[in-house]
Amino acid sequence: MQNPAIQKAMYKKTQDENLRLANRSQKLPADIAYLLEKYPRETWQGHKNLGQLSQFWLQRHNMFRELGGMLKTLAHDYRETPGTPRHFQQEFAPRLNFFLNQLNGHHQIEDHNYFPVFRALDKRLIIGFDLLEEDHEYIHQELFATAEVAQQFLEALTADFDTQRRAADAYLERSDRLLNWLLRHLDDEEDLFVPVILDRTEQVVGLV
Repeated sequence: MQNPAIQKAMYKKTQDENLRLANRSQKLPADIAYLLEKYPRETWQGHKNLGQLSQFWLQRHNMFRELGGMLKTLAHDYRETPGTPRHFQQEFAPRLNFFLNQLNGHHQIEDHNYFPVFRALDKRLIIGFDLLEEDHEYIHQELFATAEVAQQFLEALTADFDTQRRAADAYLERSDRLLNWLLRHLDDEEDLFVPVILDRTEQVVGLV
């Protein structure tokens, strides 16, 4: 892992409103993801410098995408065609708790271990990883808000149809925003992280 002498840097919030996560609808500009053109996504898999840690990290990202999509489908399906509340709760609640807890832990590891290493590696990376850490703040705000409305949704499962529908609508509005932001963030994070690894190797970067 990283040299213990490398401390977590204080990041600067972006002044460009278009780059803020809530406004960012397309991938990062080339001056931030400056190695992506050299190492486009289609070259990643099978590259000799894509080490085990990086492959595991990408697998975690894919898990968040898949599980987030599964939770969205479960909630949308129940909203449209309510089934047995107990069955839905058994399917939905453990997966949601796992998703939220794992996402929180994943971001803590990145903020305290990975991001400082990349910032120290090349000053051109600082703005990108500052932006990603700012993303984490926005995502965590939505994460906690989603957990709150999810609890209200689950508590409403034994209520009448209209109450369930309103609770489902409130949850889906919040969770859909969380998932949309997360998907944008994961793509952008990979566009910064992986090309650097392919260019320098995990050993040179200092991740192993």
